[in-house]
Amino acid sequence: MEVVLEINELNKIYKNGLGIRDISLNICRGDIFGLLGANGSGKTTVMKVITGLMKADSGDVKIFGHSINTQYEKAMKNVGCMIETPESYPYLTAYENLKQISRYYDYIDNIRIDEVLDIVGILKYKNEKTKNFSLGMKQRLGIATAILSNPKLVILDEPLNGLDVDGMVAMRNLIRKLSDEEGTTFLISSHLIHDVELTCNRVGVIFNGKLINEDYTSNILRDYSTLENYFISEVDSNGRT
Repeated sequence: MEVVLEINELNKIYKNGLGIRDISLNICRGDIFGLLGANGSGKTTVMKVITGLMKADSGDVKIFGHSINTQYEKAMKNVGCMIETPESYPYLTAYENLKQISRYYDYIDNIRIDEVLDIVGILKYKNEKTKNFSLGMKQRLGIATAILSNPKLVILDEPLNGLDVDGMVAMRNLIRKLSDEEGTTFLISSHLIHDVELTCNRVGVIFNGKLINEDYTSNILRDYSTLENYFISEVDSNGRT
């Protein structure tokens, strides 16, 4: 099975002593990997280091075999991401925001922009300025930005924040559809245990900056009634020692 994302002994420690320690992980093509942990556990730090928004103290990340330390442009060529709060130009419309981003690519046309706006459910708002968008609509636009270039790896930091129930269901269905039909690989961080259980085929538990365990969701649910029970058990038996 093709390894899309390879994380090797990744460390990033802040001045206050918090950060991530010895994170190692392989994610394969078509995986929907959920990085599950409480707020402040290190999920966003992992994603920032992977995408080059933050430099690690030590360790390496390879994306499609290319190291972000030595081959950053090649590593990120087929990556789409949304890290922390999605940002946009508030005085531009949703369409105009995506049009600006499309300038970085020579193969994205107006049809593709309309397509991704439709996919995330905000096509009818394409001509509205994003300063008037709700949190949920901004989140949808952020996801549209992440998938605009048809990336092979999509990294989403808390993608369901701000979405209503219908929005959460729609995003879960979109992620699974892209994985099943196009082989898109996803790395998703979340503290919403139920949604990770319904969305991800693999789950890693991160606690106090350490990846304390990871497994296939199907294996976990054979041994535990819910992912929440698994998470609590792993934290109690490994994270607090």
